[in-house]
Amino acid sequence: MLWRFGYFLAWQLAGGAFGWWLEGPWGAVLGAAVAAWLWFGGDLWRGARVLRWLRSGDLSATPSTFGMWGEAADRARRLLRQHQAQVKQSEDRLQEILAALQATPNGIVLLDAEGHIEWCNQIAAAQFGFDAQRDVMQFIGNLVRDPDFSAYYASQNYIHDMVLCGRDSTPSRPVRISVHLHPYGDGRKLLLSRDVTALEQADAMRRDFVANVSHEIRTPLTVLTGFVETLQTLPLDAGERARYLAMMAQQAARMQNVVHDLLTLSRLEGSPLPGMSEWTPVQALMQRCEDEGRALSAVLTQNHHRRHVLQFPDAQDLRAEGEIAGVPSELQSVLSNLISNAVRYTPAGGTITVQWRHTPDGKAIFSVSDTGPGIAPEHIPRITERFYRVDRSRSRETGGTGLGLAIVKHAVQRHGAKLDIASEVGKGSVFSVTFPANRLRRPALPDGLQSTALAQTALR
Repeated sequence: MLWRFGYFLAWQLAGGAFGWWLEGPWGAVLGAAVAAWLWFGGDLWRGARVLRWLRSGDLSATPSTFGMWGEAADRARRLLRQHQAQVKQSEDRLQEILAALQATPNGIVLLDAEGHIEWCNQIAAAQFGFDAQRDVMQFIGNLVRDPDFSAYYASQNYIHDMVLCGRDSTPSRPVRISVHLHPYGDGRKLLLSRDVTALEQADAMRRDFVANVSHEIRTPLTVLTGFVETLQTLPLDAGERARYLAMMAQQAARMQNVVHDLLTLSRLEGSPLPGMSEWTPVQALMQRCEDEGRALSAVLTQNHHRRHVLQFPDAQDLRAEGEIAGVPSELQSVLSNLISNAVRYTPAGGTITVQWRHTPDGKAIFSVSDTGPGIAPEHIPRITERFYRVDRSRSRETGGTGLGLAIVKHAVQRHGAKLDIASEVGKGSVFSVTFPANRLRRPALPDGLQSTALAQTALR
């Protein structure tokens, strides 16, 4: 402030000196007064510029001045820059937090004290059908009209979550959403939602699995117990005793098959993925499958006048198909299960056709087609579930365990292959497995034979 007072005095002295030079003593007084007013006017003008700039807040238009007002403008500019930097840093941090909330797999909705939506992420918008921009500050009860949710929201008891039907839920494909409210701040609420459809389906499958395993084992155990009691209490001749023992052996074999398939499934789920070091000739796999399929067909049709018509690829053609990489026992299980299913479910006199062919992109397709009863479309998505049966009575007659296609699905997935099922009721079914090209190795052929093989592949 001292230099400002000195500057003011300097103006007065200069004005007084100029007035003295012009008019003497009275001129000096007048000159000092005029100089004071000129300094005061200039100071007001500089102050007005600074105030006008402060009202606009535009840092790029900072006035260039000197003195106290210039220092005030410089200090104000630095403070504004610091404030803008803090605001930008806070906005960036907020955007990072919102991006993290967007990335979470759960739905998040922020509600104010009155239950209006302040913000929601895309998962919540998809689950509840919200519009993230349009529905801001809308009351949650107007958008989620489930009576159970309204009662849950009004109860103020948010210790546990609740489960609602999802927006896209249908009777054939139910969607279940878990909703949990968490109070925070000054009456605000955080709504968390997550899709629990898979969890509920897994829980239902677990219950069904336990029930089916219990049923599959309890039934033959009941039969065995009855036969044992019969043998212990009744005098039977040798023929009857032999018949009962044969039935007991049949039921014991049924239980053994169930346990064997369960252990196979457990091994498939717990073992590491198959590598590319073990190669098996396709001809050997197909030959074993053919032997097993024909033997099973002979057993199932021994009391019928007609037999199955089984069509397999020619052994000579299979030699040119080369080798496949993977676990031989798992590959054998895939092919055998599909062939045995076709044989079991095709009536005597029906036709089962087995094919192995290469595609132009280097993949190989193993397919089994039959002329059996076919499968209704609603059963196809679930047919590879454990113990799932389209016709339980028919399954009991054929002697299956209900685990064959589950084993096929797991083994196929482990080898990077794909299982396709096409069926029409009354006309039959086609089960196809497409193996990737990196698991196939064909033998080198002479140029002439190679061209013929490629032409045959293209025509198939």
